[in-house]
Parts: sequence; C-alpha cells; structure tokens
Amino acid sequence: MKIADILKRYKPVHWIYNLLHREQLSHNKKAYKTFRINKPIFQSVSSRDFPDKTSSAWLDTGPSSMLLQNKDLGAFPPDVQSGLKHWSEQGYLIWKNLLDDLQVEAVNREVDKIIASGEVSFTHDNKLSFLNKRSLVIEQVSKDPRIIELLELILGKEVVPFQTLNFLKGSEQRAHSDSIHMTTYPLGYLIAVWIALEDIKENSGPLFYYPGSHKLPYLLNDDFGNTSSAWMLGKKNYTDYEDVIENLINKKQMQPQVFLPKKGDMLVWHANLLHGGAAIKDLTQTRKSMVIHYYAKDVIKYHEITERPSLMR
Repeated sequence: MKIADILKRYKPVHWIYNLLHREQLSHNKKAYKTFRINKPIFQSVSSRDFPDKTSSAWLDTGPSSMLLQNKDLGAFPPDVQSGLKHWSEQGYLIWKNLLDDLQVEAVNREVDKIIASGEVSFTHDNKLSFLNKRSLVIEQVSKDPRIIELLELILGKEVVPFQTLNFLKGSEQRAHSDSIHMTTYPLGYLIAVWIALEDIKENSGPLFYYPGSHKLPYLLNDDFGNTSSAWMLGKKNYTDYEDVIENLINKKQMQPQVFLPKKGDMLVWHANLLHGGAAIKDLTQTRKSMVIHYYAKDVIKYHEITERPSLMR
C-alpha cells in the first residue's frame, strides 16, 4: 500500500485539508445548528452522527400520485408528468428531448476543448469531473430552469448543482447508490440527472438501473462493516461495498433496466436508486453523456465513505 493511501486513513489529515478550504464548508454551518450537530464543520462526519436513517424528501413521504394530486404539472411534458406520479414506486423518470441538437453539440464542443487543453484527465472509470467549474456552457446546463424546477418539486426543497461528470466512454461501474458517495442528512436530499449527448447504443456500455431499488434501506458505512474510530477511517474498501450491493441484488432477484436514450434525453434518479455502467462490448463505440448531481440547499452535505464534508463553491 502506498504511503499516500495510508495517510488518507487518518482523519486529522482530512481535517487539515478541510481547514484550508473552510470557506467551501460554510454551507454546513446553518444545517449543523438546525440538526444539533455539535462539532466543528471541518471535522469528519458520518451516518453515525445522525439518528434517522430514512428519507425526508417530499415524494418519499407517501405515494407520489397522491401527493401530486393538487399540483399543477402543466409545465412538464406528459411523459414527465407520468414519471412524477410513479416516482415513489420507480425512483426514476425520463424526460425526452430535454436538450436540442444545438445545446448538445455546444456541450460536446466544450468537452472536446477542455480535453485538448490537457487541463483535466479521465478517472479510472472514464469520468471527467467538475467540468462545470471550467465551462460556462456546462454550468448553464446544470442550472437549466426546467431541470431545477423538476428537482425542487421532487425534493420539496431548493437545490444547488454540486458536481458534473462527463463521459466519452461507458464507466463500466458496478451497481451502487449515489448516497454512499454524496450523502445528506436528512437522507434523500441528493438527486441526479443523466443526459445523453449522442444516441446511446446497446454495445457501448450503457447506463443500467434497478427500478424500485430506491426503497431499499440506505447502505451506509456500518452496514458493510466499514466502522471507523475517532482518529481512523474504516478499513473496508469501496469494492467491499460493491460486493454487498451485488449480493443484495442477487438475493432480491432484482432485474436491471438498460437506458438507451436518444441525444438530448434525460434520466432523473433518486438518491438511493441502484445503478451502474454495463460492460462495453464494442470498444469502438462512444457513450457521450453527462451526469449532474444536485444537493438540497439547506441540508448537511458530506461523503459517507471518506466521512468528509462536501466542498461547495
């Protein structure tokens, strides 16, 4: 194991980093006071600090078809209205043709330009992170009023974009819930969108997801034995988490849905919906797409595995 990996297990290393970026942690101050978390905002935080392990997001509080009865959904296309009414059962919805060809091509040009600049590099799973910090075009998509209005309706709170992920190829990422990476208290106040930047082909490693899996209990650190101490993070690896998720899927005999959208289509998914990237069967094919993660504005925002509070601009 590399020395850097060993050091990352020591919580005080993270505290020092957090102190150096304390302005980006100020978003948690009010939320800590609201939820009576008596610790400095730069220290480690995890689900062990919070008593409630259920979601408080609006459309999680009952059948969405009932909750939306008196809501005017006329601003949304019919397929989105239908998806909203089935949200509490399915945990996702699809908005077709959200972006037009000109908008999609503008994003693709920005991605190509940033890659050519050499300022960013791909992660191990083919991701380019936080391009919204480098491109006004991508930032504007993340703040599209139509997306914001939809997500705020689902959560019942104001939302803010946190992160973009851009892909040229499929991620081949194993099934997971975003809430192990980007966590909130109360739970359920993260939400994500996946936008196709080209027509997605079956052999390109498309996104897959498990309808209804958002209703499973949230799987957090202690639930897969990743128990930390006052000074050290837990010893489990992310692959241990993925193994538990895979065993759960097999035990529940859940069946995945594969997303094969047209250019400009958008999938919206729940904070706890299990999803991942299928195997790439044709290495010549691209899978141009963009994910945007949003937090509700007035909740505690952090990362469960690393127990680090989220840095927000």
